[in-house]
Amino acid sequence: MNTPFDTIESAQEFLVLLREAVEDAKLNSEADILAQANGKSSRSDDALRLVLYKLEKLEQHLKVSGRLLNDLRTLRRLLLEERPDSAALAQTAESRV
Repeated sequence: MNTPFDTIESAQEFLVLLREAVEDAKLNSEADILAQANGKSSRSDDALRLVLYKLEKLEQHLKVSGRLLNDLRTLRRLLLEERPDSAALAQTAESRV
């Protein structure tokens, strides 16, 4: 039975999708903050700023996790004397952009 995290590569694919979702959520939160900018601070404004802060922290953690997965993939290749195929190299190049 295959699961989404059977391989490092599949976990990397998941992280790419999750980072995209976090980026979308950040853009929406920023738009909400701008839409509610009426000069006075309210609990709702504070909550939106906290949401944006938490999304930024999550984005940072996802970037670090991506680098850790890259390191693990490299170490696995070294230990098992694997050679990356061209599709994997192309995918790695895309994830770093």
